[in-house]
Amino acid sequence: MKALPFIRISRIGIALRGVALLVLFAGTGCVTHTETVFTDPPSPERALEKRVGLARQYIGEGNWEDAKRNLKAAARIDPNNAEVHEAFALVFQSTGEQELAEENFKKAIRLDKKFSRARNNYAAFLFSQARFEEAEQQLEAVIKDPLYSARPQAFVNLGLCRLQLFDNTGAEEAFVRALSMERTNSIALLETANLRFEAGDYPAAEKYYGVYRTAVRQQSARGLWLGIRLARQNGDHNAESSYALALRNWFPQSAEFQAFKRMQSGE
Repeated sequence: MKALPFIRISRIGIALRGVALLVLFAGTGCVTHTETVFTDPPSPERALEKRVGLARQYIGEGNWEDAKRNLKAAARIDPNNAEVHEAFALVFQSTGEQELAEENFKKAIRLDKKFSRARNNYAAFLFSQARFEEAEQQLEAVIKDPLYSARPQAFVNLGLCRLQLFDNTGAEEAFVRALSMERTNSIALLETANLRFEAGDYPAAEKYYGVYRTAVRQQSARGLWLGIRLARQNGDHNAESSYALALRNWFPQSAEFQAFKRMQSGE
């Protein structure tokens, strides 16, 4: 069984059952940074904030050494700061130091039990190790936080976890909740369409798939494969041929294209 993608904003992901990616939210981005000397002695809080901010910028750039350097400076200011340990965890995960990553995720959550972003990122870490039940537990805590800004994505991630646990009913519930907050979430739309198709509810599958097609610039291999099967179910040979051509041209090495070829040969 192919894996789905668990998603994170600093883009460390894995592939799962042919779907999406559990997303981590590192809070990083392309930001111009300068490490200037303060003209006035900063407060410890301000110095800590600056160091963590710089570390997150470096994480976004994949500059692990400078990220660690700033996090070490931040830890000297406050060794029990949850954000520092979460950022350390992201660095260690990215550099393949899994034990240190987990140690820091756990410490961040222990220091701040309401730190939803850290729980989401820890869930993505667990997901990457196929520890789906543990990831599900972390995400169930995250979605209870009504003020978490990335709550829709947390529901998507929960749905992806439940798919791996063969809990299709629970997965669909999570995806539908995500769509109630973010109507054009492409992962939730496609996964709900797939689940409706597997359940034999073709009109609902067609509805979700139609919205998915408008929400993405280019369909994934998984999306095209669903489109082929829906078109065949509806007897729409033109649509089936169009999706099949796109799948062949864009994703010739994909598991979905191999499945299409098997369907064509009647295997």
